[in-house]
Amino acid sequence: MSSFLIAGLGNIGSEYAGTRHNIGFDVVAALVAKHGGSFVADRLAAVSEIKFKGRTLTCILPSTFMNLSGKAVKYWQDRKKIPLERLLVVTDDIALPLSRLRLRASGSDAGHNGLKSIFAELQTDQYPRLRYGIGNHFPRGMQVEYVLGKWNPDELALVKLKNEKAVELIESFVTTGLERTMNDYNKIEITL
Repeated sequence: MSSFLIAGLGNIGSEYAGTRHNIGFDVVAALVAKHGGSFVADRLAAVSEIKFKGRTLTCILPSTFMNLSGKAVKYWQDRKKIPLERLLVVTDDIALPLSRLRLRASGSDAGHNGLKSIFAELQTDQYPRLRYGIGNHFPRGMQVEYVLGKWNPDELALVKLKNEKAVELIESFVTTGLERTMNDYNKIEITL
């Protein structure tokens, strides 16, 4: 049975709930909820183990805060003996519009502190990541406020739909693989 590690990036605490920067948490929580799982507090993360089509998915929401996400990812990757190609990190991305999801086999951190931390711990950027577009509709100098801000009410219906698509993408990744999933999802424009 293949095992996977699915890591959603975000910050713990109620003040961060529902923010753009926490979309990795929200997507992985939606995946776990869809498959009847629940999270328990464990070392460096909230953890849930779910089964899907003969695969075991260890899903983590790091409790380290975004800037130290790599510590949780490395710990759980080592503990579960997951090869890099079966690790999937779900993260927000301001370089993509809200209508897009992009699965990548590898890539730079693009200034994202969670991805910087993972690189520092794993010493490589050669692992799959799901980049969730959050758009970049903020005035110059207001990036932090935008990323840590909550979704606008008029975005919520699209975010809900996109979270469902992101869950489908993760299910595809673990069953049909990276290449096919990239071909099936990277070009999709998600709209209401």
